[in-house]
Amino acid sequence: MSENYTDATLIILGHGSTQNQDSAKPVFQHAQTVRRQGIFADVKEAFWKQDPKLDDVLKEVRSDRVFIVPLFISEGFFTERVIPEALGFKRVEDEQWSRTMECDGRKFHFTKPVGTHPGITDVLVSKARSITDEFPFPRKAKPEQTSLFIAGHGTPQNADSRKSIEHQVELVRAMNIYAEVQPCFLEEAPLIADVPTLAQCKNIIVVPFFISDGLHTVEDIPVLLGEPKKTVRKRIEAGLPTWRNPTEKNDKLIWHASAIGTDPLIAEIVLARVHEMDQ
Repeated sequence: MSENYTDATLIILGHGSTQNQDSAKPVFQHAQTVRRQGIFADVKEAFWKQDPKLDDVLKEVRSDRVFIVPLFISEGFFTERVIPEALGFKRVEDEQWSRTMECDGRKFHFTKPVGTHPGITDVLVSKARSITDEFPFPRKAKPEQTSLFIAGHGTPQNADSRKSIEHQVELVRAMNIYAEVQPCFLEEAPLIADVPTLAQCKNIIVVPFFISDGLHTVEDIPVLLGEPKKTVRKRIEAGLPTWRNPTEKNDKLIWHASAIGTDPLIAEIVLARVHEMDQ
């Protein structure tokens, strides 16, 4: 990667939430990681739905070049239409927007989201491997004897919402690391609730294909996997992990990883997205 970014500001953009402040944590985490490397003139955090808002952050930027990297999981409505349109990027085709524009003598770049970068597959595998390495009790799960489930949201209203999950399933399955690799979803089949019975192996790893450890990963998935909601809520209130790795359900041992967007390797994907725009 070019080291000539001393004239540039990097903005890591998250969706944000007014309901769950934890959803912002990966943005600050990865911004701090990149900031320590001293590559850019400045590194800033910004959000679409919470402070600091993207518009306000852009008003503070004085660099000649600005790279905006969306910390989003997929190329969806926000990253492919709402945000570029609001920022003033021009439409070049029916559903496509230019990702570069010049304004007041400065150049702005709006990259593709981190979740669709080819390197995200390695992040996913790293996340699955690290959770069993960290919690080997009662024994370390051998990948060839383990079922890996990649968990997404899913929605019956939009068939495209599951495509990114199924694509990752195909890529990881082709690596021949795990005995099986399957998708599972919050709101459509195959459901996360059915994972303990669907898995062919006694050992199961569930990796949430989400950016942050918000409501879905911290509360919904543990409950769907069989933890009583009251128990999960008590653990949240006590500041404790809501899933104990591994937990036995239906005679299966289940490891529940944190969201892939929290993995330290995501910072490298942020830099890779910048590099793509600087070719």
